Amino acid sequence: MKILMLNYEFPPIGGGGGQAHLALLRQYADRPDLSVDVVTSAPKPGASVEAFARGVVIYRIGIRKRDLHVWRRSEVLAWLYKAGLFYRGGLIRQNRHDLVHAFFGFPTGWLCYRTAKRLPYILSLRGSDVPGANTRLKLDYKILGPLVFKPIWQKAAALVACSEGLKTRALQFLPSAQIQVIPNGVDLQRFSPAEVAKDSGELRMLTVGRLSVTKRLPLLLEMVELLRRQGGKARLTVVGGGALESELRQQLGQWNLRDAVTLMGRREASEMPEIYRQHDMFVSASMQEGMSNAMLEAMASGLPIVTTRCEGVDELIGENGLVVKDPRPEALAATVRRLADDPALRQAMSVAARKKAESFGWDKVADAYLQLYVKVKG
Repeated sequence: MKILMLNYEFPPIGGGGGQAHLALLRQYADRPDLSVDVVTSAPKPGASVEAFARGVVIYRIGIRKRDLHVWRRSEVLAWLYKAGLFYRGGLIRQNRHDLVHAFFGFPTGWLCYRTAKRLPYILSLRGSDVPGANTRLKLDYKILGPLVFKPIWQKAAALVACSEGLKTRALQFLPSAQIQVIPNGVDLQRFSPAEVAKDSGELRMLTVGRLSVTKRLPLLLEMVELLRRQGGKARLTVVGGGALESELRQQLGQWNLRDAVTLMGRREASEMPEIYRQHDMFVSASMQEGMSNAMLEAMASGLPIVTTRCEGVDELIGENGLVVKDPRPEALAATVRRLADDPALRQAMSVAARKKAESFGWDKVADAYLQLYVKVKG
């Protein structure tokens, strides 16, 4: 089978959607029954070809990217134009693929929408491409939703959401859509619990993700400030880069939290397993997710989870964590204190977190997509 994959972001650009795509490619590498071509982006102008593995080739269409984590509208349009020329003028005319698998309904889905009569396509909805509470994209949703998003979804041979919560949000936007759920996965070999728990004398919390409005990081900073004011020995590490970094650093100074909160910035993927193992708990205040890759990695690393409610949480959180329904710093702090004061509960949640993560291996995700490829190909 010959698959053409499209994704406007791919490491080092972007976040969870690109990381999920990379993990899926690793599952498909070196398979004699599968050939995969990938069209994606690069942070500098120019085109390049990478032999990722036997049977997997990555074509990078570069633009002048100012920030690896945030897409400006001008950058999206530049990539769509350049990638469209390569996609329609080269790969599609060669007529050697059975179907297209596009990550993100927009902007990526626009490319295969225009060639739907020649090649069927599958859309993997990831989160930001589904109208919702993302304030930065509010205008885009209002303008592009009815004019662009709906036609792209309607022409797709199959629609896939990465969580039941994202499926629910997508159906609110287009109730007539037929949507299958294939969750994100996690590398269970790379991410594993620390062999011996280290007692540092303070609660070491971790959050991972883009520094964006939807992550509600000020809530976590206020939570730490409350815990410290109440006498708790708590520290928070924030891993990720983005537009809000300078604003967050200012808030750390205003709230006198520089000795309690560490902004690590974006870290290499190779560093992340050890970073998870150095912490006691994963916390999140995100208002909108598809399904959090970082939360899955934390679970595989044996970290209990404290999170506000958003898409994907119902599938991920059971005996391994606590969901805060009221997204206020007081409620978050109270929940964290409950775990901090009960080591036995934290240990039980740590064991449950790893067990829960073991049902989300990338091999299962890859198999689910392969079954869908076969169905679409006919």
